[in-house]
Amino acid sequence: MDTWIILVIVGVLVVLAIAFFASRRARERQLEGKREEARELRSTAEAQAQRADERASLAEEQAEQARRERAEADEQLREADEVDPDVDEDDRR
Repeated sequence: MDTWIILVIVGVLVVLAIAFFASRRARERQLEGKREEARELRSTAEAQAQRADERASLAEEQAEQARRERAEADEQLREADEVDPDVDEDDRR
């Protein structure tokens, strides 16, 4: 009878050990899955940030071009006012 008890205890310990290692392995797989998901999210975020930086740079270039064009247009208006005989000195820009 004592042998059966020892065998049952050993069997239970083996089953518990297998369950422990299986749950640990499942947890490691789950963590690796989350790490992979985090890598993908970071990669996507970096690509999106790069595109945003490129668009911001382009927007700054366009804004600078618009300022230059506005200054040129203002200069042309000032020259037109100087040439126009119908514009009084007080009305000039």
